[in-house]
Amino acid sequence: MKISEKISGYQISLLFFTFIVSTLILSVPGIMVAFAKQNAWLSIIFASATGLLNIYVMTALAKRYPGQSIMQYANAICGKWAGKLIGFYCTYYLFFFISSTVNEHAGFLNTILLPQTPPLVIMLTLLIFCCFAVLSGVESIARCNEVIVLIVVVLLLPIFIFSLRDADPARLTPVLAEGLAPVIKGSVVPSAWMSQFFFLGWFLPHLNEKPQQVRGKLLLSLGCIALLIMAIDILTIMIFGPITPRMKFAFLNVIKYTDIVGPLERLEAIAVTIWILGIFIKVCMLLYMFCICTTQLFGAKNYRKNVVPITVLSAVGSVWIFKNDAEFQAWITFSYPILALVTQSLLPLALLAVDAAKRKFAKR
Repeated sequence: MKISEKISGYQISLLFFTFIVSTLILSVPGIMVAFAKQNAWLSIIFASATGLLNIYVMTALAKRYPGQSIMQYANAICGKWAGKLIGFYCTYYLFFFISSTVNEHAGFLNTILLPQTPPLVIMLTLLIFCCFAVLSGVESIARCNEVIVLIVVVLLLPIFIFSLRDADPARLTPVLAEGLAPVIKGSVVPSAWMSQFFFLGWFLPHLNEKPQQVRGKLLLSLGCIALLIMAIDILTIMIFGPITPRMKFAFLNVIKYTDIVGPLERLEAIAVTIWILGIFIKVCMLLYMFCICTTQLFGAKNYRKNVVPITVLSAVGSVWIFKNDAEFQAWITFSYPILALVTQSLLPLALLAVDAAKRKFAKR
């Protein structure tokens, strides 16, 4: 399969900013506070280490195998059969990932906005729009995301400004009273999100510049993600303090609590807008990667022929994957961090280590 569409390093860094932040800002701050309490804002510093590692590993692999996705250079590094096994695993992983993300989207809208709407309707609506976007190509997704990032930033700024008047800095103290252990525990769940730079393996082949040149832009994207989550954690703790872990969507409650005098009331509409825009880009990227995986795994030439059946399969998976919200919360808190560590961090690191060893022995 020949890759012809190209995007810039600026666009790819914005894509991954949206990809990670879209589900991180609402779901994870409460989990972080449950483990690290008032020091949860420090946990994101440790969590960012996985993102830093993945940026360097994925760009190093892209430099060694220019124009190839992780599916393709896994075959070159590990051999045909081992490469196929990795390809099958990545395909299933993406199927599981997109199914859980769409399921989470339906659960969020059912809880906040559309309690009487069947979840299947919400899932199909999102997937149909994403299907059209993927058919348009990765360039269209990247250009659309440039506008979405601007909208999200504009929507977040007034929330931060107006919610400060209800904040109590005393709730951030004492700092590190119990040492670093709770802070490190609080970093486990967000580290799974930070390691999602692993998915660069499907987008770096579209880069119109050298992988080492985009590294700085990706690190800037990682820094912006870390600063945003740190600011959200600090704001949430200063407003709600020790009751934060009891909230399913902690930052959503911050937005609800923020009061602007005049016509601007019920600001949860802003949270819903941010969620829908972000989740649209995230599912588009996941659906595109899922299509690329199946195309390269079976040796097809055009991924667009697979988009419609893959969309239908994703809808089936979204309905099947979790029976209830409690099951999803348990998975996101305990299972996903372990799965992300193995797949998103250790797998690419192992590929780079094996490739480095092969090249070293080849020189000898």
